[in-house]
Amino acid sequence: MAFNPSRFTLVLFVGFAFLSFDVGLAARHLLQTTGPNLPPLPTIPSLPQPNLPRGPTMPQPTLPIGPTFPNLGMGLPPLPAVTSLPNIPFPTIPTNLPSIPFFSPPPSTTSL
Repeated sequence: MAFNPSRFTLVLFVGFAFLSFDVGLAARHLLQTTGPNLPPLPTIPSLPQPNLPRGPTMPQPTLPIGPTFPNLGMGLPPLPAVTSLPNIPFPTIPTNLPSIPFFSPPPSTTSL
């Protein structure tokens, strides 16, 4: 008999279904039983905070200022105003579809 992947998948699915049935029953039994009373968790003591001396303070360094450039009074020329975009022709999509010719069936042969 040849290997059939759909049958193999079906067998695996049924096998996993039977395996999960026992697990489901065990989980239900565990949920129905009353759990043991656990003792409360111990509290975590707080640690003392040490008083540390402050470190030496350093003065903030001053950053050097870069060279200054003279203002020559010249600015950039104004940009030309765009009044309209160029007209770009887009191709049109044909909406009518050509008809498909249907051929007539071949003549039937009669046999006696």
